[in-house]
Amino acid sequence: MEENQELLLNQIIDLHGKVVYTYTTHHKIQNRLERINKGVKISQIILTAVSTVGFLATVITNQYLLAWIGGITSALSLGLNLYMKDSNLDDRIKKHKDAADELWDVREAYSSLITDFCDLPLSDIRSRRDEIQCIWSEINKNIREQIKKDTKRLKSH
Repeated sequence: MEENQELLLNQIIDLHGKVVYTYTTHHKIQNRLERINKGVKISQIILTAVSTVGFLATVITNQYLLAWIGGITSALSLGLNLYMKDSNLDDRIKKHKDAADELWDVREAYSSLITDFCDLPLSDIRSRRDEIQCIWSEINKNIREQIKKDTKRLKSH
């Protein structure tokens, strides 16, 4: 294999690795967001149940401690609901899933290009590489800001 071909193959292998990394990152962010979303929903159910039971028990037993427990859990539930109101976790999860799904095709295109490398002329390889890069670039433009936000948020957790 001549030097020019080897450089081109190395570049395509490197690009393939970057796509695989980005693909994996989307899945990891998606999984973390799903765990957070599930935890929040379970917490909301528990807090609502405890506050409801606390108030009902207060009416039945007339104990003020239960009223305080119900009030505190109700306030915590309200706070959690207000915090989650604008978080759009479901939408963010969907964006990362969609991006990962789109990146799968890019990943497979690079894999096919690497497999077919020795059977294609350099001009065809360059042309296909450029086409794949344009597709990947478009996917990244659509999700770049969301990745930055979610990565920053998840690092702080």
